[in-house]
Amino acid sequence: MTFYDGQYPFYPHERKPWVFNVQCIIIIIVFLVFALSFIVILPGIRGRGRISWACRIITSLFIGTVIVAVNFTSDWEVGSVSATTTYKSFSNAVVNADIGLRVGLNGINVTLKGNPIHQINETINYNEEFAWSFGSDYNQYYDDGLKKGLPNPILYVAEKFTQYNPCGMFAQYRISGHYASACMWVAFCSWIICNILFSMPSFIYGAYMILVTAAFIIFSLISFSTVRNVSFCNIQFGTDVLKTEFGPSFWLTLATGLLCFFIGITFIVLDRCVPEKLKVFFNMIEEDEEEYYPELYVNEYCHHPDV
Repeated sequence: MTFYDGQYPFYPHERKPWVFNVQCIIIIIVFLVFALSFIVILPGIRGRGRISWACRIITSLFIGTVIVAVNFTSDWEVGSVSATTTYKSFSNAVVNADIGLRVGLNGINVTLKGNPIHQINETINYNEEFAWSFGSDYNQYYDDGLKKGLPNPILYVAEKFTQYNPCGMFAQYRISGHYASACMWVAFCSWIICNILFSMPSFIYGAYMILVTAAFIIFSLISFSTVRNVSFCNIQFGTDVLKTEFGPSFWLTLATGLLCFFIGITFIVLDRCVPEKLKVFFNMIEEDEEEYYPELYVNEYCHHPDV
């Protein structure tokens, strides 16, 4: 064993940011490129159509970005605790540290940060990932952590999620995470279809598809949240208990799902009440046509036919 950056244990560990990892950054960059590309062509769109195009593009790209990105974030459920605990095996040394747990659809992140960060002549600042996604062996991640000599608090939290732990948290979170991720990918597919339909004369079917997108987003949230209704083993450090709650990704996904419901229902209502205005919004009718030939766009649903 040799010194590595002055940190203990002495091994080059690959740390993963708990909110923004490489996949999330790539996804955000891709959607930003699409957004900038559409913004560049906006000056070529005349009249009020420019505003409607901008609203539709920004809103749609925001929804798509959230649907894809939350599959790779690690903060669907978060929790932390400050405790005084043993630091490493075969030693009576104790440290005061903040232990954090962040659960995603594909695994967990466990953080350990000293308070203060420099204690017992060492730098205590760890962020370790343990994945259970398809193609990943969670138990192997845990075994690798044992071999690397990770601090006791990280191994203790990670052990609660191992496959054969009596708590059974591995099966609960892994299955719910897989179903939640599957629902999000179906929502992404329906999001693509609704964008295609919104660009066609039959845009009302796009409103129906965005409701389908919202439904699968909500199904994803329900799948993940059901795991909190089962028995949960306490992660306890002395008298302190690490408690978790829904994290930013969960609430962002919920807000996106509600936004999709609002958009879909609003378009359906507008199509029933003022279809000509909705056609103008989707650039299906030119503004000058609506202005000079209003008799062609009488609302048969919300006005008396004799008017």
